[in-house]
Amino acid sequence: MPHVARAAIKPEKEELKFGFIKLTDMAPIAIAKENGYFEDEGLFVSVEAQANWKVLLDRVITGELDGAHMLAGQPLGATIGVGTKAHVITPFSMDLNGNGITVSNAIWEQMKPFVPTGADGKPVHPIKADALKKVVEKFKADGKPFNMGMVFPVSTHNYYLRYWLAAAGINPGFYSPSDITGQIMADVLLSVTPPPQMPATLEAGTILGYCVGEPWNQQAVFKGIGVPVITDYEIWKNNPEKVFGFSADFQKKNPNTVLAATKALIRAGMWLDENNNANRLKAVSILAKPEYVGADAKVIANSMTGTFEYEKGDKRSVPDFNVFFRYFATYPYYSDATWFLTQMRRWGQIAEAKTDSWYADVAKDVYRPDIYLAAAKLLVAEGKAKKSDFPWDTDGYKAPNKDFIDDVAYDGKKPNEYLKNLGIGLKGDQKISGTKVVAN
Repeated sequence: MPHVARAAIKPEKEELKFGFIKLTDMAPIAIAKENGYFEDEGLFVSVEAQANWKVLLDRVITGELDGAHMLAGQPLGATIGVGTKAHVITPFSMDLNGNGITVSNAIWEQMKPFVPTGADGKPVHPIKADALKKVVEKFKADGKPFNMGMVFPVSTHNYYLRYWLAAAGINPGFYSPSDITGQIMADVLLSVTPPPQMPATLEAGTILGYCVGEPWNQQAVFKGIGVPVITDYEIWKNNPEKVFGFSADFQKKNPNTVLAATKALIRAGMWLDENNNANRLKAVSILAKPEYVGADAKVIANSMTGTFEYEKGDKRSVPDFNVFFRYFATYPYYSDATWFLTQMRRWGQIAEAKTDSWYADVAKDVYRPDIYLAAAKLLVAEGKAKKSDFPWDTDGYKAPNKDFIDDVAYDGKKPNEYLKNLGIGLKGDQKISGTKVVAN
């Protein structure tokens, strides 16, 4: 077979099963399969949608899945024992951005008077949670809970939603070892809803808003049941989103297999972004298939082709809503891992203070740029990628930046200093005792 003959390395395991959740950012897996990139590496991959993030993680840990599309916080959370305890690694970051926060039509109508408008009469973006704060305060005064959904306790969606709320002085609640609801002291009650169920849960009135990946924000617009108010790109510009995860045991036993899969995924990311996203409509038609995302192609295309619809008819250009390769999107940066760990600490999932070196050690234990660069080197040698496509000289940390909605600077090498500069949240030696923040 010509595909297999070109494989530069011999995988220890050739037949693989990879898991994913029905979201547009699983695209690199679908493209690597459909375009024959896995086969080029001597891999025969079957893919399988999973019911939810917990099932997906558990099945990677037990070996029922060889690897999977994961929330960036999952390998980190598992490795340090937030929820399930198991050493999970990632050699590949799947994408940047791709999420949004949607509220019900009724909540949007209550927010609107507090949202500035431009000369065209349309809302000025980004919309800060200051507009939602007035609504939350009214609910509180009326003795009513304000419920919102996110997809998993260690999900990017949980942390971006919390970040947006806290930047406006809304407390999204804390976790503690004895209370893992994340609702201690909360002004807004966050709970888990699997991504494809978000629109129906919103429509039923169980939640008043949610943070989720595509196509489930655009689906709310399409169905006329909700309004996306902000994208995660506007909360943290070019934020890291999903990763591809393997158990550390699988990688140790099958290093060539992981290297080969990483090569195929890198090529898929390149294809998705090349020629100014020229392949995106083809990608949309692939993702719309029932074995992948299985949503209406029009809904998927709304965000995958560089636009995003807020209120019905208010479609705006957001060229970087989905980034799969440019800006070194696929490189697993230690500073990205560290940011997620700071948010686990900020909200009490990491109950006790940790040193800056602890954050660095965990990041290096889980994020594996060494595997990524080994794969990149092979692709360049084979003429399938350009040397300039990869950040060869990085130490794994992005430069300090203020690319956040609250303008707080983040330096991945100084996590404790960063935590001190955030408003609501644990810092220093603070911890949760009962229903209070206390210092040791």
